[in-house]
Amino acid sequence: MSSTPAPSRWLRIALPIVLVVIWLAGGTIGGPYFGKVEEVSTNDQSSFLPQSAESTQVQERLDDFTGGDAIPALVVFDAGGDLDADQLTGVRDVADAAADLPGVLEVSPAIPSEDGEAAQIVVSIDATGEVNDVVAELREIVEADAPPGLEGWVTGPAGFTADLATGFTGIDGLLLLVALGAVFVILVVVYRSPLLPLLVLLTSVFALCVALLTVWWLAKAQIVVLNGQVQGILFILVIGAATDYALLYVARFREAIGEGRARWDAVTTAWRGAVEPILASGGTVIAGLLCLLLSDLASNRALGPIASIGIAFAMLSALTFLPALLALTGRAAFWPFIPKTGMVELPADLTQPTKGVWARLARFVARRARVVWILSTVVLLVAAVGVTQLKADGVPASELVLGESQARDGQAVLAEHFAAGSGSPLYVIVAEDRAADTATVLQDQPGVDGVGVIADDTPAGQAGVAAKDGELVLTAAGPPGTAAPEPTVDGGDVMLVATLTDAADSLEAEQTVRDLRATLAEGTTGAIVGGTTAVDLDTNDTSIRDRTVIIPVILVVVLLILMLLLRSILAPVLLILSVIVSFAAALGVSALVFDGVFGFPGGDPAVPLYGFVFLVALGIDYNIFLMSRVREESLRHGTRRGILRGLVATGGVITSAGLVLAATFAALGVIQILFLVQLAFIVAFGVLLDTFIVRSLLVPALAYDIGRAIWWPSKLAHVEDEDAQGDAGGMTRAEYRRTLDA
Repeated sequence: MSSTPAPSRWLRIALPIVLVVIWLAGGTIGGPYFGKVEEVSTNDQSSFLPQSAESTQVQERLDDFTGGDAIPALVVFDAGGDLDADQLTGVRDVADAAADLPGVLEVSPAIPSEDGEAAQIVVSIDATGEVNDVVAELREIVEADAPPGLEGWVTGPAGFTADLATGFTGIDGLLLLVALGAVFVILVVVYRSPLLPLLVLLTSVFALCVALLTVWWLAKAQIVVLNGQVQGILFILVIGAATDYALLYVARFREAIGEGRARWDAVTTAWRGAVEPILASGGTVIAGLLCLLLSDLASNRALGPIASIGIAFAMLSALTFLPALLALTGRAAFWPFIPKTGMVELPADLTQPTKGVWARLARFVARRARVVWILSTVVLLVAAVGVTQLKADGVPASELVLGESQARDGQAVLAEHFAAGSGSPLYVIVAEDRAADTATVLQDQPGVDGVGVIADDTPAGQAGVAAKDGELVLTAAGPPGTAAPEPTVDGGDVMLVATLTDAADSLEAEQTVRDLRATLAEGTTGAIVGGTTAVDLDTNDTSIRDRTVIIPVILVVVLLILMLLLRSILAPVLLILSVIVSFAAALGVSALVFDGVFGFPGGDPAVPLYGFVFLVALGIDYNIFLMSRVREESLRHGTRRGILRGLVATGGVITSAGLVLAATFAALGVIQILFLVQLAFIVAFGVLLDTFIVRSLLVPALAYDIGRAIWWPSKLAHVEDEDAQGDAGGMTRAEYRRTLDA
């Protein structure tokens, strides 16, 4: 066997130091960008929709009719009884104070409710500015200046936007602390060493710093769209994936140390053993994530390249930074439990009584293979039945924040005294000569409380309308004799305004929009419908379309990668089927927990898509770790013995990696946003299923039961187990591999 000359002592010291310095520089530069994410982040749903969506088309022309890109905040006051004159005057004073706030474009007069117990004002806020800051200042005014006997809330689209932003508070502080803390505890328990967990965490943290630096500048250049949701997923994904890859490398390094290799030899041997599965696993995750580029939602589309960048730096860090750290620390990294020569040697015959948890499990799988994989499959299929209870067709914006929400409370008060859709109307753009017909459709539509039209020459910017003899009649504003206003016309079109009877963020309001669009389409008016409710509806519909298209594509892409990696067709097909069943089981249990335990109102349509992307891409990681090692062992020991040896060799590292990944995704639950909490549970629970049932029982047992045919149609499928024992007929492992792969 030929051997490569060892590099000089100077190079063995200098190269790790240079790599560490490069990563330290990248982390030092990227670290401060955690506090600057808000500068390039947006949570405006309308900016995520495709240009073909009706709500997007309306949003783009809103400025032409209203004179500014505004988002309304509704300030509602409740008297708990009859509203007196002094209180109404106090509401007007609040309106005057609100009008003086920077970022406020316009404030409506105080509008008392028909029951005389409440009043509201509509505050138009510049959507291109700092909406969250303006809402915070507006709430301070309401709290400080509310008239005696009145309680006030700031709600409406601007209020919900501010509450959502508040919900994401801590995503670059609390989330990272919880995730890193959980990872550190698990690693200390696994390795019983104070230094090694720190080295692994440094690998993850520096990968995240450099990834965030890259993503920040891409978002700054408007190449990608970054929001709080994508930001949180990026943080967790990089920490979890980098730790997983680091654990795989550490396991190989520990094996090399246990074989008695010197420090540099152990580093390079571990690198050669880990590079293929790490690149294959990371490549699979990246390929799955890039399938999100097929999405029509900019937020989903952005997650693909953003998360892929994170995975790329996670792999790079695990294959350069961590080896450099271990080259400098050597065996001391494992102190006080330093691996001794021979302590990691696998038993010769795992079908006989042996010691160790994974060796015993391998023996159990060998003796009861068929029973094990059948029972495992039945358990997963039973759990998957819960998918029928999954509700993922959208939730009201008021339910997105799980914690305290002033906007949600204010919306409830608003619905008691006004039309629930007040302040968040539908905007309907239609040709001027078809406006009367469209206004009639709107007025006759159940779920619409009132109809108006944008008119520049009115105090409120719009006027009431009626259709008479095919003409649009505007209600005169001002004292008797005042001339009737004229609608604002842009490009031959006018903009009608429809107030909904239901809350603008409700599913009932979305259904009204759906019905209205169908009715307008039948009348061939050419009208397009936008507004807050239409944005929510178009987002949900687009998200449902995305998951229908993207999920099958991901399956095909991952299947092809597995075929190339394992040089087989049957094994990849079975692995994909196992992951699908595992995902269905995770989703089924999650649906039951969401409905029966947490009482969630439903879920975003993107939750199953994101859950699928992460569970298939990350779940297949563990199968890659396992089966790549199984194939390696099968080349020398035969398929069935190789399966058992691969199970024992990877059992500890994959279990540790699964626990780490589950813990990091579970950390998303500290951000009290419904989407992230649901995603955290689905992925964390699904990863544990993959780790302890699919990877530990189902896949090894099924592969063992099938035997060498698992590698069909490669030549390894035609080699009898006894012909691949020992030293492979006198050939080296590399020579034997080349013979089989020829």
